Amino acid sequence: MTSPRARLATPRTATATALLGTAALGGLLAGCAPATASGGTTGGPYTDGTYTASGDYVSPHGPEQVDVTLTLANDIVESVTVVGHGDNPDSQRYQGFFVDGIAAEVVGKDIDTLDVHKVGGSSLTSGGFNQALEKIKAEAAS
Repeated sequence: MTSPRARLATPRTATATALLGTAALGGLLAGCAPATASGGTTGGPYTDGTYTASGDYVSPHGPEQVDVTLTLANDIVESVTVVGHGDNPDSQRYQGFFVDGIAAEVVGKDIDTLDVHKVGGSSLTSGGFNQALEKIKAEAAS
C-alpha cells in the first residue's frame, strides 16, 4: 500500500465514463498543450471527439495547473479526466478532492450548461478547470 505522503507526491487523476447512446468515438489523445482533439463527427455546435487542454489558476501557494480531457458526443460530456499538478501538499489535497468529484458534476451534461464552482470542497481548482473547458469548447466548435 502506498503511504499517504507518497500518494501526495504524484499527480492525481480520475476517470469516469458514462455510456450515453451508441455514438462510436475514435482515438484518445493525450497531452497538455492548448486544446487538442480527436474525432470528427458533428452532432451539434461541437464536433464529437476527445479534447485535452490545460487550465491555470492561483492558489495561496502560487500558480497551479490542471489538465482536462473531455469526450463529447452530441454536445454531451461522456467522460472526463482531470490531472492536477500541484507541488504543495495542500494544493495536491484540494486538487485530489476536485478530481474525485468532477465526474459527478459534468458527465452526462451538455457542455454549454457546465458551470463548475466548488467540487469536493475545492473551490480554486475549478478556475483552472473552467479555463481548460473554454479552450476545449473553442477547439470543438471550430
